[in-house]
Amino acid sequence: MRGRIRRGLRRLTRFAWPTHPDRWRDVPYRLVPTIVTTVRLTSGAVLGYLMTWLITGSNTDITGALTALLVMQASAYSTLRMGIVRVGAVLGGVLVATLLSNWIGLTWWSLGAAVAVSLVLSKVLRLGEQAIEMPISAMLILAVSNPEIAAETRVLNTLIGAGVGITLNLLYPPPMPIRPAGDSIRAVAAAISAPLRQSAEALRAGPITRGQVAGWTHALDVAGRRVDQATAAVTRLKDSRRLNPRAIGFADLEPVLASGLASLDGCLLAVRALFTVMRTEVPSGETPEDPYGAELREAFAVVLDDLADSVTGFGSLVVAEASSREEEVERRLDHTLDVLRETKAILAELITVQPGGAESSWLLRGSILAAIDQVLAQLDVEERARARREWHASQARRATLRLPSLVQAALPHPELPYIRGIADVVVSRRDADEAEEDDPDEETDAMSSGATKPA
Repeated sequence: MRGRIRRGLRRLTRFAWPTHPDRWRDVPYRLVPTIVTTVRLTSGAVLGYLMTWLITGSNTDITGALTALLVMQASAYSTLRMGIVRVGAVLGGVLVATLLSNWIGLTWWSLGAAVAVSLVLSKVLRLGEQAIEMPISAMLILAVSNPEIAAETRVLNTLIGAGVGITLNLLYPPPMPIRPAGDSIRAVAAAISAPLRQSAEALRAGPITRGQVAGWTHALDVAGRRVDQATAAVTRLKDSRRLNPRAIGFADLEPVLASGLASLDGCLLAVRALFTVMRTEVPSGETPEDPYGAELREAFAVVLDDLADSVTGFGSLVVAEASSREEEVERRLDHTLDVLRETKAILAELITVQPGGAESSWLLRGSILAAIDQVLAQLDVEERARARREWHASQARRATLRLPSLVQAALPHPELPYIRGIADVVVSRRDADEAEEDDPDEETDAMSSGATKPA
């Protein structure tokens, strides 16, 4: 009976929290950000309601609380920029709903009219992604419409709620999304490496077909989507720094992450070109032919495996650079690239010695070597080191990175809900726990603790 209960609880936990930690001591680390966000947004909504009650004397209108909650979803910079847009969206919905509720009341067709008019008006006002907030506001106000509340009171409550949301975001801004940006870089590298490993396994197993190569090329579409997601994550990190007290005394990680992502994007294009060449060379018959031979296929598989290791290592290097802990990761990547160059030289020698028949086939195999060289060009460690030195030099010129240690320790942490003096201890303990288990996310966690100033 107890075993069934335990299994049921495990299934329930996996359903409610798919990414739950495996150890109880990790639960606080994972829950604290969610709890802080919940308290922050709830406090904003309640304070927006209390402020509208205090100023207007009306305790039956929740427009101020609604507006404060919508505004506080954004970062501090986005709040100032999008706050006006959101105020316009909510205000437009309030006006539409107020007019309809005063004249008609809530009916099925007045609800439809409120939604339709709000959507048209949001298009005219060019509200963009916030366009849907206007009909939502109109429906909420229409549903709880009170004829005793004047239209000007609702307008004033909307402005009060927006002011509360903007003020709270400036006083206690949302955390900077550092870890998601690092995780997205790793995801790009992993998505590029996966088809390379699949192709290496297939070559070891025997001759390959055009259908297999087409499948690997299709798998690279996932990497393309990961690039788009990583670009959005790095952009959010950049926007979150603006007018954000959490960014004071903290290095700007966006340039180093963006340049690393650009190199990975170049790798993606080069790997896609490599698979295109392979698909062109593979015989078109349904039955796989073996123009290479087992020895050549094995050499090619080793090159593809080393290529996958190099791309993964480059992603880890980009994340480690953001925390100024790149020395060990760079040494590992440099060693992997040296091994890759050696195996590529062996492959080139085998291709030269075993041309395998037609001259055109030999030329295509030479194109494969050229495609591999294109990938290697994107993973140039020396060029990466030069770019890193330039980034360090640009960061060193920033006066806010030269603050006294006591001031640094008292500033809010960029990502965690503590001051930096306490957060550094928390992150150090977490890093030590993960190092014991050889956790691959060690560099990502270090990003938020080790990049206070560049090396």
